[in-house]
Amino acid sequence: MLDAVVDWALYTDGVRQPAEDFQSACEVARAGGGFVWLGLHEPTALQLTRVGEVFGLHPLALEDASKGRQRPKVERYDDGMFFALRTLAYRERDDRAEGGDVVETGAVMLFVGEFFVITVRHGRCASLRAARERLEAAPAHLALGPSAVLHAVADKIVDDYLAVVDAVNEDIEEIENSVFGPRTSPEIERIYQLKRDVIEMKRTVSPLAEPLHELSSRSRRLVNPEIREYFRDVEDHLVRVREQVASFDELLSSILQAGLARLTVAENEDMRRISAYVAMAAVPTMIAAIYGMNFKYMPELSSPWGYPGVLAVMTFACGFLYRGFRRNGWL
Repeated sequence: MLDAVVDWALYTDGVRQPAEDFQSACEVARAGGGFVWLGLHEPTALQLTRVGEVFGLHPLALEDASKGRQRPKVERYDDGMFFALRTLAYRERDDRAEGGDVVETGAVMLFVGEFFVITVRHGRCASLRAARERLEAAPAHLALGPSAVLHAVADKIVDDYLAVVDAVNEDIEEIENSVFGPRTSPEIERIYQLKRDVIEMKRTVSPLAEPLHELSSRSRRLVNPEIREYFRDVEDHLVRVREQVASFDELLSSILQAGLARLTVAENEDMRRISAYVAMAAVPTMIAAIYGMNFKYMPELSSPWGYPGVLAVMTFACGFLYRGFRRNGWL
């Protein structure tokens, strides 16, 4: 077996069959004894070529499966079908680098034939083990054939979208509180990062709508009619995800504008405060400069009360200016 193989099994009437030899399992499935589900994780081009030789996969489909950023689509090649999806996963704070991504993307491709289904996964997210276990726990559904796996994988990935949407929504609420809170400063860099990730989410989620609609509305030979009804439910969930992601984009744009406006107001307040202190410092500086010109005839130069008098004038002038600035809200 290949190093990229995560799991494989022969299913007959929806029940996993004990099999030690992969080749013999394929022969049993080809003879009408069920179907084989082969799961691969980041296989090389050579490994995919070997799998293609066993199942008769089209070279163009194999080329698409070798790419980790394939656009979501569903296509028919010869007697088989190729379905590509993009995956999303939420990164917890301790798993992010400095200024790192909030969401992580990957890809899952499926080859579906009469007696086989092959899943090819790229990226560390969107493990399909839970989907396999859930299907094996429902043999009546799994007995509908390879298209049951097709639906289970699509349903699992869209459910992951929903989980990511909920997590990102919490981050947006936290940012919103920081922007509009009374004693907090807006985190502009974090807003930019989250907005970039939301755009990546949109690129991941939106193109999947057309393939799902095609699978739920059009009759295909390799898709069991009963499975088409389940694809409509997945399509409904995807519509909810798309609406949420679109609202995130608009909300983050508003938050960003509000954050920038608040920073501008704060900078203006700082400039007014600095200008007020500079104005107060200018008065004693001017008086001291005048008395530092060393002329012989200057007011109160020989008076014993000249020095305290000048200090009193400086203090009074600074106090007067401070009161005026304070009343106008500059200090």
